[in-house]
Amino acid sequence: MSTQEHKTHTPKSLKLGIVTVSTTRSLVDDKSGNWIKKRAEKKKHKVIFHDVIPDNKEVISDTIRTIIQEHNPHAIMVTGGTGISPADVTIEAIRPMFTKELTAFGPLFSQLSYEEVDSAALLSRATAGVVGQTLVFCMPGSLKACKLACKKLIFPELGHLVKHMQENQ
Repeated sequence: MSTQEHKTHTPKSLKLGIVTVSTTRSLVDDKSGNWIKKRAEKKKHKVIFHDVIPDNKEVISDTIRTIIQEHNPHAIMVTGGTGISPADVTIEAIRPMFTKELTAFGPLFSQLSYEEVDSAALLSRATAGVVGQTLVFCMPGSLKACKLACKKLIFPELGHLVKHMQENQ
């Protein structure tokens, strides 16, 4: 079966969580998180959680666990905290929770970023994986990076990924 045939039999409306990791933003000025929310709703997905949390390893991992336990989303989009400054701890908080890692997400995002921002793409540590039965995507906090990841990688494959995760359950 071709990829296109696979995609015709995928769930069309999914439950999503959005987490912005930042010590300087609030929900009101969360450009990236708010854009992801609008884009998700435009794609007919249901956003069941959206919040801004501080750059703190324990808060990040506890928030991901709580969202999964209380809301059971198909996916969580995490924006921010993926750089290389000492405060950027999103990857360190979430990667140990993965039961499976989507190892192609980071390199594909880097390739697409390189086409837009040249060698500055080195600064991103975008990653994705599965925590329990939930997909978790970690992407940079900039609006441009979120648009790139969501438009080119996440939303085109989200239903397809969820379909495969739900096989043989």
